[in-house]
Amino acid sequence: MSLLRLVARLACLCLVVAITTPALAAVYDMPPPGSDVVGKLQHIKTKKSDTFVALARKYDVGYRDLREANPNVDPWLPGDGTPLVIPTEYVLPNVPRKGIVINLPEMRIYYFPPKGSKYAGKVFTFPVGIGRQGWATPVTHTHVAQKIPNPTWTPPASIKAEHAKKGDPLPDVVPAGPNNPLGQYALRLGLPSYLIHGTNKPAGIGMHVSHGCIRLFPEDISTLFALVPKGTPVNIVSEPYKVGWQGNTLMMEVHPPHPEGDSKPVQSYTPWVQALIAATKDEPKAPVDWETAEKVVQQGRGIPEAIGTDPRKHNPNTTSHSDAASS
Repeated sequence: MSLLRLVARLACLCLVVAITTPALAAVYDMPPPGSDVVGKLQHIKTKKSDTFVALARKYDVGYRDLREANPNVDPWLPGDGTPLVIPTEYVLPNVPRKGIVINLPEMRIYYFPPKGSKYAGKVFTFPVGIGRQGWATPVTHTHVAQKIPNPTWTPPASIKAEHAKKGDPLPDVVPAGPNNPLGQYALRLGLPSYLIHGTNKPAGIGMHVSHGCIRLFPEDISTLFALVPKGTPVNIVSEPYKVGWQGNTLMMEVHPPHPEGDSKPVQSYTPWVQALIAATKDEPKAPVDWETAEKVVQQGRGIPEAIGTDPRKHNPNTTSHSDAASS
């Protein structure tokens, strides 16, 4: 066999491996009772060719996640050797840990497999893109009504009119394929006209970009689609201030409650104080460093940060390690 033919065959083999290797997703052990934090922050140094859009997909976080965690770094030209925080540690939302939970300010999905699943006792999490201003994704309870592989897209009249006004007319039906905005998989919700789906524009994950639907990276929707049965409950919530315990340490994670581009500071103490009260209702004397808590709220970096320690609480080893689960 000639060297040229050997190189060609090896190239084809590499391409097949790249295509057929299952997409990997972060999956964590559920924290022990009384704890609410999963994952672990990562610290890297950027390369000259890096951008936040590329790094977001590489580490399965949203674009805005990286912006929040690294506010002083240029997202398009971070430079060579710049220290960067990858925000892969999460306070779980303060809602029942069942089915799919979507936290809008965080732009993140959590999936809690049911009892009887081989993944029971785990939690999957993925970044998402959500509705932009004027097309906000609603806060509601619903369910997965239908699973649709290779979906077609029938643009509603309002979206067709919007595109026509821009000189970009849409067809009545967009067929399945690489140009379909729904990607390869879609989960139709019991809420009319709303889907959890893939995308042909992955750069928009972690942004307010959709017409209300919830978008995932192609590899993430592939994993979620394979995991989630029809009828799975879906809880769409708005928790910009997440508070929970990590052992005997009280942690707070804050995401801007306003749409992307609106950076006005938090004016009211009430929402984040209510989140603190809800998280510590079983520990009414839990010590809180209010000065630190207010600083965390104002900075809104999307990273769990310590705001108090209760020496009365048992402090188990709560370090969570991510596994790899394939679709």
